[in-house]
Amino acid sequence: MRVFVDRRTAGRELAERLRGLADDAGVVVVGLPRGGVPVAEEVARSLAAPLDVIVVRKLGAPGNPELAMGAIGEDDVRVLNQIVIGQMGVTDAEIDQVESRERLELERRAQRFRQGRPRVPLSGRTVVLVDDGVATGSTMRAACAVARAEGANRIVVAVPVAPAGWTDRFDRIADQCVSVATPEHFMAVGQWYRNFDQTTDDEVVECLRRNPHVRPTDAAAGRDVAVEIRLDGLVLDGQLTVPPDCMGLVVFVHGSGSSRLSPRNRFVASELNAAGMATLLFDLLTGDEEHDRANVFDIELLVRRLLAVTSWVKHQPDLAELPVAYFGASTGAAAALRAAAAAGSAISAVVSRGGRPDLALEWLAAVRAPTLLIVGSRDTTVLDLNRRAAAHLKCEQSLRIVDGATHLFEEPGTLRAAAELARDWFVEHFGSAQAETPPSP
Repeated sequence: MRVFVDRRTAGRELAERLRGLADDAGVVVVGLPRGGVPVAEEVARSLAAPLDVIVVRKLGAPGNPELAMGAIGEDDVRVLNQIVIGQMGVTDAEIDQVESRERLELERRAQRFRQGRPRVPLSGRTVVLVDDGVATGSTMRAACAVARAEGANRIVVAVPVAPAGWTDRFDRIADQCVSVATPEHFMAVGQWYRNFDQTTDDEVVECLRRNPHVRPTDAAAGRDVAVEIRLDGLVLDGQLTVPPDCMGLVVFVHGSGSSRLSPRNRFVASELNAAGMATLLFDLLTGDEEHDRANVFDIELLVRRLLAVTSWVKHQPDLAELPVAYFGASTGAAAALRAAAAAGSAISAVVSRGGRPDLALEWLAAVRAPTLLIVGSRDTTVLDLNRRAAAHLKCEQSLRIVDGATHLFEEPGTLRAAAELARDWFVEHFGSAQAETPPSP
């Protein structure tokens, strides 16, 4: 069994195995940072395809960090290896502690790698997930879950080297698995490379920068910028996207444990941007505050932050005249509804995706903003909670059920269906808000 010279050589050989995808106009190549990105760049170059990353992090077992007990991905995706967890006797508290540490690094890397560039849309496309090899497969499975959540139509897992029988680990997770080599005596990915030096953050950034099929946001066509929202001595990080001639601004309120980098919310935001709406995704908590899990579920704290951010929006010269709406997910939906009740007619509409409106039950009767509740048909517990909460709403309202969707809308096409429902609701009610606003003298 020969050894690859380096990752780029391996990438070129892998690209030969994927030439059949060259005729697929919707193909996107996604590398797993960091080592998978140079491999993915060679594949993307061969297929003349866009290149992006999905950031995943291994969850190392306590006392043996090289042993993967699972992995996490963007948008709160978590894949656990219950066999390792059972053998090592790892507790839920230990898993949460490791995940909390790794998620901070995951979000740092996602921000560092993309440099403010929007993600390449995966919805409805063939997504080729590339790494420099597969060992346990936990990080690649997490990446598959992220891609599926973003609406990928077809997922191809592609690696230069993997152990014999590796495809069994991706049954019902990926649509196709491709490898160059599958040696019988497989110990580690690095043993099959002559040069396996660590890939740096800067190399990943450069690979993404020079891909000719991904263009940075055109400033002349609108605005897509990172912002810092300063509130009473705190700084909350956000991402503001303002398309030209936009009809209104949607402020996103993420759920527990998530952030402005949530790929699900970013996918929904991209759909709203395409329909002519501005979006603001921001972190509800600072990095230090996130360490205290009690803050994540402190609805009153989240409401105060959301109202303060709404006030910040109204003090921005190019945003002040735009009607404002809220999009909340999970526990963030409770904060959005509670804030809408406090803000009254200042909020044009509210959309909840897989939300927990029951956590704001005593405030629902005071909500004046037209409210859309979106729930998956297979998210039975949350669906029941939404039905009960809807009975307390006195405003214009609708409960829409997305067939086949579970809580995270990971099933193919379900997140797009939810995004389209949200888009149509906002378009309708932004239009009403603008019609009611008298023209300036």
